[in-house]
Amino acid sequence: MNDYVGLNRANWDSRVPAHLEGYGVESFVRDPDHLSEVVRFDLERLGEVGGLDVVHLQCHIGTDTISLARLGARRVTGLDFSPAAIDAARRLSREAGADIDFVEAEVYDALDALGRERFDLVYTGIGALCWLPDIRRWAEVVAGLLRPGGRLFIRDGHPMLGTMSDPRPDGLLVVEYPYFEDEGVEFFDEFSYVEHAEPLSSPGCVCFNHGLGEIVTAVLEAGLVLSALVEHTSAPWNPLGEATTADERGEFSLREGPERLPFTFTLQANKPA
Repeated sequence: MNDYVGLNRANWDSRVPAHLEGYGVESFVRDPDHLSEVVRFDLERLGEVGGLDVVHLQCHIGTDTISLARLGARRVTGLDFSPAAIDAARRLSREAGADIDFVEAEVYDALDALGRERFDLVYTGIGALCWLPDIRRWAEVVAGLLRPGGRLFIRDGHPMLGTMSDPRPDGLLVVEYPYFEDEGVEFFDEFSYVEHAEPLSSPGCVCFNHGLGEIVTAVLEAGLVLSALVEHTSAPWNPLGEATTADERGEFSLREGPERLPFTFTLQANKPA
């Protein structure tokens, strides 16, 4: 998949109009204390953000980025490879009264775009790692961005969930896609994970799974020290259609036997001081 970047960038550019409608962005403008559902879920584990220099990798249209700024971070930077998403994030942050520096760049180019050892916290949210083919290279970038004593926080889709096909008519859950890192799987989906009327203009994309052991090993090999690893039975989007049910937080879990399948995980690690 040599042109995965171009294909995926076009896909994410085409999602921006739908996500501006489906992400509830008006709440960020109307309420100066509003936080995204993703960041609200993270609060229990995220720890103190006040006074930190924070970078949000793969920030998309910036709803989680604005939420981090509202937690009292000293300086917040958002990075994303989609020019349409970065433009939308800049507009939204201005309207929401948030002072954030949004940078258009590939994750693997983040050190050139942002500089080394500039951040106390690297934050990566839901739906990020599956767009990157090399998890070790990602971990090296994260370690390079962090100052000594800084930390990584990521909550993302669980790699086991990434192996699942859509539920069969009889409700059986089936493993179809690779669990471990490989050359990627191409998908064609005309609709994103939020409701929208018009199909995406660029529906093709390439996704890459990474086993949980591969992710942890990459973080350790990059010189970070693992401090927490938690698996969750819920996700903030509906990954399996009618097989799931939503709770009061807007999180989706399996309707029957949610303990059977992890939907997301949270990983934290520190760069030695």
